[in-house]
Amino acid sequence: MLRVHFTADDLARVRVAAAPDPLWEITNSFQALISKDAPLLFGQWRSLVRPRMGRAHSLLAALLPTRGYSPDFLTPDLRGSSGLASAVETVLGTPRLRLRRDLALLAASAHRPHPMPPLTRGLAEGEPTALRRLGSALQAQHHSALAPFWGRIEAQVDADRALRARSVLDGGTDGLLAGFRPVLRWCPPVLEADYPVERTVYLGGRGLLLQPSFFCLRRPVTVADETQTPVLVYPIQHTLGWALEGAGAEGKASLAALIGRTRAAILENVVMGATTGELAGRLGISGAAVSQHTAVLRHGGLLVSVRRGRHVLHTSTPTGLALLNGVRPSV
Repeated sequence: MLRVHFTADDLARVRVAAAPDPLWEITNSFQALISKDAPLLFGQWRSLVRPRMGRAHSLLAALLPTRGYSPDFLTPDLRGSSGLASAVETVLGTPRLRLRRDLALLAASAHRPHPMPPLTRGLAEGEPTALRRLGSALQAQHHSALAPFWGRIEAQVDADRALRARSVLDGGTDGLLAGFRPVLRWCPPVLEADYPVERTVYLGGRGLLLQPSFFCLRRPVTVADETQTPVLVYPIQHTLGWALEGAGAEGKASLAALIGRTRAAILENVVMGATTGELAGRLGISGAAVSQHTAVLRHGGLLVSVRRGRHVLHTSTPTGLALLNGVRPSV
């Protein structure tokens, strides 16, 4: 059982991550890949990804057992950044003392399936060759298991964030925490969850980051080191057949052919809402061009635009979401 104790200050500092964390998705997806859990949700994905696994994955197999402790240095606090390159650099910049400590904890884990390979000793010493191999392994996992499906992963996390936002609007932080049932159980001032070991966490005014994860299975995950930023990684809902939808570009190509590549990109970017300026920055086009495209999408009933002070916020409509998901809306 996991028990997270909140103070009044902690309740004021609860937040939900804005995007999937690339490192948590790498670690969670690798453990999901080598396990047999949730075959209905992940079976198709495993059949697509496993043939792509290569030698680079052998190091991850030693570092990420399906049960027991996984090294905290693989999932550091990225401070809001979601870029893969900077995330990997953060891991490779882990101090040697922390590498030694985390790998010693891993070696002592009772659930490890086989002895630690010699290369992990090089990691513990911070040897450049070992660190480069780790960086290559993390990038290989992202390239083979995540990148082809990243659009689906982001869309599903965005949908979860929309659900959490509604919980906050309806009930504040209390409503947000209560809305995680049955995965998390809010019994003020304690948040409880099923966990493989007995664990009690006192936030002590630091707050809590709730990190949605596409590949988190069944129960939440947190770091073992209580000196790190408190984070609780939780599983989100999926739709059956998601892997086949995300395996190729056919759906996006069809949508682009229907409404145009730029308008399709705008529609994808306004699922959680985006201003004209934000869209211009993301897509590399002028604000005037964004306004022209959003006007067409708005007149077609695919998005709505609301002025907030000096900015105009665009949000997709149910019809727009249905078009993105390849579902024919009812009329």
